[in-house]
This record gives sequence, C-alpha cells and structure tokens, in this order.
Amino acid sequence: MAPSFRRSSGGSQDWRLEIGKNECNDMLELPRAAPGFDDPIGLLRACHTRIADRLDLLERLPGYLDTHGADASAQAAARRVLDYFDKAAAHHHEDEEHGLFPLLRAAESRPGWQPELPAVLDRLAAEHGTLAQDWARLRPALDALARGECAADLRCEALIAAYRQHMALEDEQVLPLAERLLDASERAALGASMQARRGIGSTREQSG
Repeated sequence: MAPSFRRSSGGSQDWRLEIGKNECNDMLELPRAAPGFDDPIGLLRACHTRIADRLDLLERLPGYLDTHGADASAQAAARRVLDYFDKAAAHHHEDEEHGLFPLLRAAESRPGWQPELPAVLDRLAAEHGTLAQDWARLRPALDALARGECAADLRCEALIAAYRQHMALEDEQVLPLAERLLDASERAALGASMQARRGIGSTREQSG
C-alpha cells in the first residue's frame, strides 16, 4: 500500500507516516497549546517542538513524492514547511541571538555559570547562519512543490540532521542554564523583545 501523511490520534500534533490512506485534510495544523511571552524560555522550547514537527514532515516528503507525486497533500505539506521556516524560524533565531544569548553572557558572575558557555553560544550563533544558508538552498524546491510542480531536488538530509543536533544542544545545555541563571526581570525583558519582534499585543498570545 502507498504511504500517506496522517495526524496521530488523541490530539497530538506530531505528524506520522501511515500506510494505506491519503487524507489531504490531515495536512492542516490544529492549534497547539504553548506558553505565552510571559514564559519566554518555555516558548523557546515550544518553538523547537514546532521546528521538529516541520523537520519530521520534511523528512517524509521525498518518499511520499516517489509514490504520489505533487498531489494536494504534498503541496499542503510544502506550504506548511515554507510558512514556518520563512518567518517563525528566523524570528526564533533572532530571539536567541539578540535576546537570550546576550542575557546569558551577562550572567557570568552568577552561581551556576559555566565557563564553556560563551564558546557554546558562539557555535550556536554560527550554526544559525549555516542553517539559514541551507534553508535558502532548499527553499526553491519546496516553493515549486507548493505550486504543484514535482520538486527536482529535495535533498534535505543534511539540513534536518544539522537542525536536530543544533536544537538538542540548546535543549540539553542552554535552556536549562537559562532557567537557572535568568531572574524575573530578565525573563520579562526577553519575553517583551520576542513579543515586539512579532508585533503581537498580549503576552499570552502565542508564536513560534
């Protein structure tokens, strides 16, 4: 039987490749509960979850195209990936480089500071640039797919692997340290900068 994209049961928003059915409506994303800007570190984690969702979807696209071609489900999947990485993912990188990372660098004198942190932050910032370049190379193929054209070159294994490794480092080392080092006023400032970057009013509105 041919593979298709299907949303998992129970309200989960992860997307799984099932066998036998091709349901275009399942490509639509339902709202996901997430922290607001008053919990900026939690919101950064939620952004990682959303990026991971798109990476999972992107990973399954080539195999799906081999069987179905650029059908409505494939086009919707391409648009979903494009919509996120074109804007929200770029905002997320700016949240870290211009918001979180400077606050962590300034916390050097506090208990729990780790001397290797500046090098880790430098590495992550450099990786943001590399990831952006990799995305720019992949984007034309996804854009063509979103218009119903069969993507000529949808090689994305390197981008997916690099993004997953990048987020794992942030999730395992940087964000836990931020939770320990940043005080309430710094968290509020970080959340406010994230909110302003998106032009959103209420601190309880969600973005990623």
